[in-house]
Amino acid sequence: MTDAAIFGTVILWIVIAILIIFVFTIIARSIRIIPQAYAGIVERLGKYHKTLLPGLNVLVPFIDRLRPLVDLREQVVSFPPQPVITEDNLVVSIDTVVFFQVTDARAATYEIANYLGAVEQLTTTTLRNVVGGLNLEEALTSRDTINGKLRVVLDESTGKWGIRVGRVELKAIDPPVSIQDSMEKQMRAERDRRAQILTAEGTKQAAILQAEGSRQAAILEAEGGAKAQVLRAQGEAEAIQTVFAAIHKGDPDPKLLAYQYLQTLPKLAEGESNKLWIIPSELTEALKGIGQGFFAAPKGTPPAK
Repeated sequence: MTDAAIFGTVILWIVIAILIIFVFTIIARSIRIIPQAYAGIVERLGKYHKTLLPGLNVLVPFIDRLRPLVDLREQVVSFPPQPVITEDNLVVSIDTVVFFQVTDARAATYEIANYLGAVEQLTTTTLRNVVGGLNLEEALTSRDTINGKLRVVLDESTGKWGIRVGRVELKAIDPPVSIQDSMEKQMRAERDRRAQILTAEGTKQAAILQAEGSRQAAILEAEGGAKAQVLRAQGEAEAIQTVFAAIHKGDPDPKLLAYQYLQTLPKLAEGESNKLWIIPSELTEALKGIGQGFFAAPKGTPPAK
């Protein structure tokens, strides 16, 4: 084989290799695989042509150009704290979080140069407008209202950019240090006041319960004493009736009754406060009977003259 033939063969193989590389390059530039939750913007000769959806897509090589993919997932962006002046001229630092999603990849690519920076600046401006119409106390206690107003304004403004704002959250509202100290003192005083009220209420309830318990105890004690006296009186009445029945059943003579009176007489002197004795008339009659019984003359003795 001559040198010319060898040279021609080498040139042929080089051309074939170049053609193969060119074909593979065309195929590689023609086929685009778009991942799920992403969208691709295709420009043909510098002009918007179509939006590629997830999956396998075919382009025209060297004519169509694919721009960077657009993320269609909901994104969470936390912006740095922003100083905001309230209605009562106090500067508060507010930290916000915005949840948004690109719904139109074409509008997000061509209607705004940097939609992320635009959302941040729009959030800051809207936040100052909304919080600027509230005083500090309203700003601290109206987070839900502020979040709702921010979301409505941002959603309306970013709609033309192909962006939907789902939610806006205020992570923190930090008033000035001097105001924080005053609020802390006020909260401490309020907690002390509530503690004193609770203590006083507890003391009051305890006193009420104690008084109620004492009243119930006194009532029960009085009822018990009354019942005891009734039972004691009933017992004494029954005892008297029993004794009376026994006495009448035994038909005692006056001497026996006089002797029982004499046994009862010392009991009348019991007690230091007993200074006046009341002696029944029956006792004197009994004593006469006893005297006649002990000092009467024997039978058969004539009476004294």
